[in-house]
Amino acid sequence: MSSHPPRLCRLPSLVVCLAGLLLAASCAALRPGPPAGLSATIPTREQVGAARLPADIAPVKAPFAMPPFRKPTFPAYTLRITERGAQPGGQVTAQIQACLDEVSRRGGGTVVVPAGQWHTGRISLKSNVNLHFEDGAELYFSGAVEDYRPAVFTRTEGVEVMSLGACLYANGQQNIAVTGRGRLIGPAQGGSVRRQTMTHDVVENVVLARTPVAQRVYEGHDGGIIFPPMFISPINCRDVYIEGVSLENTAFWNIVPVYCDGVIIRGVTVNSVGIQRGDGIDVESSRNVLIEYCTLSAGDDCFTLKAGRGEDGLRVNRPTENVVVRHCLAREGHGGITCGSETAAMIRNLYVHDCVFDNTGVGIRFKTRRPRGGGGENLTYERIRMNLKATAFHWDMLGSATHVGGLASRLPARPVTALTPHFAHITARDILVEQASQFVKVEAIPETPLRDVLLENLDIRAQKLFTAADVRGFTVRRARIQTTDARLSLLDTRQVLFDRVQFQVPGGALTTTVAGDSSAAIEFRRCTPVRPANWPGRRWAPAAAGR
Repeated sequence: MSSHPPRLCRLPSLVVCLAGLLLAASCAALRPGPPAGLSATIPTREQVGAARLPADIAPVKAPFAMPPFRKPTFPAYTLRITERGAQPGGQVTAQIQACLDEVSRRGGGTVVVPAGQWHTGRISLKSNVNLHFEDGAELYFSGAVEDYRPAVFTRTEGVEVMSLGACLYANGQQNIAVTGRGRLIGPAQGGSVRRQTMTHDVVENVVLARTPVAQRVYEGHDGGIIFPPMFISPINCRDVYIEGVSLENTAFWNIVPVYCDGVIIRGVTVNSVGIQRGDGIDVESSRNVLIEYCTLSAGDDCFTLKAGRGEDGLRVNRPTENVVVRHCLAREGHGGITCGSETAAMIRNLYVHDCVFDNTGVGIRFKTRRPRGGGGENLTYERIRMNLKATAFHWDMLGSATHVGGLASRLPARPVTALTPHFAHITARDILVEQASQFVKVEAIPETPLRDVLLENLDIRAQKLFTAADVRGFTVRRARIQTTDARLSLLDTRQVLFDRVQFQVPGGALTTTVAGDSSAAIEFRRCTPVRPANWPGRRWAPAAAGR
């Protein structure tokens, strides 16, 4: 018979061990600061972007329903542009367009642009055709307005017009693609496209909402104004696929699907640094969109969601929804990922994850204006690394007097109308900010305050801490925030919670300014320090306003 004691006798020690582990885990969860090992779960710049593009599209996992995304297929027929008379160094607009038209009429296939330098005007993509650029192919787009006529239906800064459209344009097509490792160069500097671009005013003051779209024609005859061509912009299209190409020297926004359903953009490289309004990728009033493994260096915002502007955007009323951005690198630009400022029909169901914003201005940006309408909701951001010149999280709903006049003033609160924007239901978790000028800046509006924001599992290094105006519901949970400034400034904010936040600030003490009749229910829970130095307790209430 065995001399070992029965196993049952060991259970008490096992129970004690498990209880100890559970207690340790519980205590760790209650301690201020982010979860241990947070940095290791967030990608570095070497792990994202076009250089890391995999061959296949991995399944999409989002906090909302998304369709499956697959690479498109095309019939086997292939036509090289040289087979229809294209010669390197010459203008090949007619030959490329003839190839696209012919292949589409045959039922589909691939049009190949071989290695070499080619010059062209506007090209219209066609259904069931893949426009493929071989390695070494360079396509230079004309700087002359006449090479983009006649005017086509397009949208410029959220307003419908008839103008130059895009360098690579499509309207009402299905199953279209632009692929390959080709280099695409936008309209030449110094040409009439640049000279005649409308810059003297905002678009809604030039294109009046009461004017029928068919009469909003801007073709640039006799030196008249035009709205510049975007680089790649399908409009009213289904099943759009863009992979591998590099874009530079755009005249305006780079890749802009408008009114599209089912868009995949992957492995694209954009360089528009120094170009005014040179946004990287703008998803405008489109749905079911996947953007992955792209590298953007932009003259304006890098990744952007838009949904129409003001009265014209409300008339069209097509939201941007169901968009996933993953494994992307923003290397330079005004904002890493931006919602707005054209928000009329709403931006909803956005999921951004496993991205790096390196050397951009703002990291995660929300912008709109009182006359723009709409806004955004159900916006989620996870596992993002940021090295920034400006603010990590910025809500800007006021704009500047230059563009919206007196509406840029916070007060008085205006009546709520269809043109009043709002942002709500926003979550960001597992965020690492290596450098920023400020952690959070909220410039909302009193008639529709920013609502229901959760920032959790954060490791932040910034100069300034937190300023907010007009907020209803904002939680910062499980965070370490290192700043060189110890001040929080809150104006007309309520239901603000700092939960398990480790503030590493000069002198080890926070100071706050709380103002506004609406400010209430501001609480510090399990934080270090436990409360601001000028508070007697951990919760601020209106009665304490005089302290």
